[in-house]
Amino acid sequence: MKNKLTKYLTDFSKLKLTRPISDKVRVLEILGVVITGIGKFVFMDYLNWRLPFVIFTILAWSIYVFYRYKKDKNVLIDWGFRLDNFKLVLRLVLPFALFSIASFFVIGYALGNINLTWHILPLIVTYPIWGSIQQFLTIGLLAGNLKDLKRIKLSKTFIILITAVVFSIVHYPSIWLMTGTFILALFYGYVYLKAKNIYILGLFHGWLGAVFYYTVVNQDPFADVFLKYF
Repeated sequence: MKNKLTKYLTDFSKLKLTRPISDKVRVLEILGVVITGIGKFVFMDYLNWRLPFVIFTILAWSIYVFYRYKKDKNVLIDWGFRLDNFKLVLRLVLPFALFSIASFFVIGYALGNINLTWHILPLIVTYPIWGSIQQFLTIGLLAGNLKDLKRIKLSKTFIILITAVVFSIVHYPSIWLMTGTFILALFYGYVYLKAKNIYILGLFHGWLGAVFYYTVVNQDPFADVFLKYF
């Protein structure tokens, strides 16, 4: 597996964007991520417009992705929207995911918070979409742009740490969510800076998040987000 990873990294290093991204664009993208994070506190936490904010964020950033893709066909690969390294990144993430799920049930059982209902099923299907957007913003745009800034050179350790801190803060005020997302972002940042694949990160973000809510946190996001409209 190590040889495959080395070969993949060598192949990936040969990728050249048609139009090199300037530091100005990278900083603006990071600013966009920060504004989105602030919007979460305003629209999701304060105004309780959870579903409208999620839908708007997905649409807005999808439009931006399409805009960038039209200007440079290689940008999706550079961000990690790719399938050629799918199995490789899956092998990196799967052991962490299985260990995490087992830990969720142990912690949830100890806290008496396990509350599995059929609501988790539609969440497992839909949450990876929102999880992919979150990973694109925090890992792809934040960690990726910090790593590729030309005028400022930051260590990978610092980039992973600051990304994890930001991702954790966005999940305030739940201590469990802040702790879980901090650990997740530490691992995801490490994986992403080795081999970029937003699909795997987003997929497991959604699945791990769904299980985490119904075991450790004892919340029902499906009811909070969807059922209140029916």
